[in-house]
Amino acid sequence: MIKSDEVIRVMLADDHRMLLGSLRALLERHGCEIVGEAVTGEEALAMAPKVRPQVIVMDLEMPGTGGLAAAHRMKLAAPAAKVLILSAHDDESDVLEALNDAGVAGYLVKSDAPEELFSAVRAVANGKRYLSPSVAPILLSRLKHPKPRGAANHSPITLREREVLRLISEGATSKDIAGKLGISPKTAQAHRENLKLKLGLRTTAEIVRYAIQHKIVKI
Repeated sequence: MIKSDEVIRVMLADDHRMLLGSLRALLERHGCEIVGEAVTGEEALAMAPKVRPQVIVMDLEMPGTGGLAAAHRMKLAAPAAKVLILSAHDDESDVLEALNDAGVAGYLVKSDAPEELFSAVRAVANGKRYLSPSVAPILLSRLKHPKPRGAANHSPITLREREVLRLISEGATSKDIAGKLGISPKTAQAHRENLKLKLGLRTTAEIVRYAIQHKIVKI
């Protein structure tokens, strides 16, 4: 358990540098120690074992290795660290995939009140799960009223597929995608083909256009 006066070691991972500064100021004001700042998933994975944070506040959508893949691989890179997702998305499928697939300790939405961040950091540092006040009712509703098997999600693609889509748009090959996401080239290629079928896209150019239109990649 973290004592009330104990300093919590926090690492930040987000590709928006202005947001990093705001997060640092907010958490330092509450007595946290910011031990590192990363702007990509790869940088976060390389940094975490060196700075040994107790909590990693991580965005889901960063260039290269996205937050979902980075959070999943963080269990090997820094097993003692708890990952708290800070995302712009509150879609039910995104939250469930982060909690179940990546095994994160908490999920906070950027539109929540700033004070929620420190509460979330302290909760996950103490070994608890933390859900944003804006997404908790969604998940409670899901538990009370499970979707029928095969029912469509609000988002047409999953977080993992969005990471693959972003990497394709950045010019990554299936081998590149496999290396960044920690999956096999065969699985990466399967994701590529499934995306084409699901979205009705035939060429890489159409994939890039879709990613730009849906703000999955920045231009």
